[in-house]
This record gives sequence, C-alpha cells and structure tokens, in this order.
Amino acid sequence: MAEDDPLLVDDEALLAQCRVERFRVSGPGGQHRNKVESAVRITHLPTGVTTQAFESRSQHENRARALERLRAAIALEVRRPVDLDGYEPSERLRAILPGARQQVRARNPAFWAGAAELLDVLVAERLALAATAARLGLSTGQLSRLITGETALLAAVNRLRADAGLHPLR
Repeated sequence: MAEDDPLLVDDEALLAQCRVERFRVSGPGGQHRNKVESAVRITHLPTGVTTQAFESRSQHENRARALERLRAAIALEVRRPVDLDGYEPSERLRAILPGARQQVRARNPAFWAGAAELLDVLVAERLALAATAARLGLSTGQLSRLITGETALLAAVNRLRADAGLHPLR
C-alpha cells in the first residue's frame, strides 16, 4: 500500500502517477516571465486532484511547490474508509498529534499523511470531535487546537461539516 500511497511515496514516484503540464502566465515579472513556460500544473491521475505553481521564474521551483501543494490537496480532499473496530493510529498520525515526542508541523511534508488519516478517522466518527479525540487519546480541546492551528486543515474539516449539515469549527 505504501508504494502506491501518494502521501508516502517519494517525489519521483508521485510524479509517475501524475500528468505535468508547463505553461506561460502573465503578471508581474516583466518580459522574462512570459517568454518561457515556467508555470507548472500537476494532476494526480488516480484522484483527479490538480495543483499549480507559477510564483517563480524557475520551472524547477514551481514544480517543487506544485508537488508540495499536491500532497496537501490529496490529504485534504481524498477520503479513505477507516474500520474503527480495533483501530490504532498509525505512526504518521501519532507524529502530528499533540504530545508527540517531536510533533510534525504543517511545514513538514510528512504532516499531510497524518492529516489525511486524521480526517479519515474524523469522517468515520461522523465528524464528532469528542468521539474522534477519545479514539486518538486526546482531549477535545487538543484536537480542536490541532485542527484550528492549520488553516487548510480547518477549511477541509469545515467543508466536511457543512456537507453533513453541521456547524463549522472556529
């Protein structure tokens, strides 16, 4: 499973699962920016998730940024079923939880693999924070702070809650 999981494979293996497009963009940067196809759009073919980057005049920098964004987008948008019977959090999820020996933060690419599992467990628990926190050995406040501490994660949780007719987290 890990060799196919887009959140766990290295960049080259992830790119092998994707369509990469290069294109030109207009905007600040002067005449050099529009002369080369430095913008990058990456589509993950198995999930259909697409990201792009065009901030830099360097295609390589834009590709790296688009890949980072792709991992985060897959984590936030693609849900996998979780069997709660006998469920134990994986090491990647434990690494992002409060109280972890060295808690992985959102700037670390490994954060998104843990965040994806967190969202999967939350969905399996019908978006109930108290039940999810108890399952993960956290207080509701700890789980809430983890979610609200990362803007993209909070937005994903609130989209899921809105789809289920629940009030958003703040």
